[in-house]
Amino acid sequence: WQIFALIGFLEFWSELSTPNHKHYMAGGKPGDYPDFISGPDGIPHPVPFNLYDPFQFSKNMSEEKKATRLRAEINNGRLAQLGIIGFLSEQCAPGSVPLLSGVVQPYDGEPMAPFVTNYLGSMVGMN
Repeated sequence: WQIFALIGFLEFWSELSTPNHKHYMAGGKPGDYPDFISGPDGIPHPVPFNLYDPFQFSKNMSEEKKATRLRAEINNGRLAQLGIIGFLSEQCAPGSVPLLSGVVQPYDGEPMAPFVTNYLGSMVGMN
């Protein structure tokens, strides 16, 4: 439940508009979260670090270098997603990814089992 609470908080926080942060539907950048600031425009208690660049390493970085690093980060995320799908494919259909043949153990269960059962509904008697 902690991860769902964190995701819920981040979704709530991403919808905020502050004087220094525009909402993505009002001309802001998608995925750009407002800074954690204390006071009337921020959260009620101090938070020492922001989500992006908590130690302020990139405050003097050029926009071109930031754009290059953003592109690299997006491509790394895409590559990680492909890797996970490759491992899942090899587990479900042995031989489907030749480089992983013999490396990954076959799995004959249901890989989407967490999404098959309505766990929230089953707690209140609904299936």
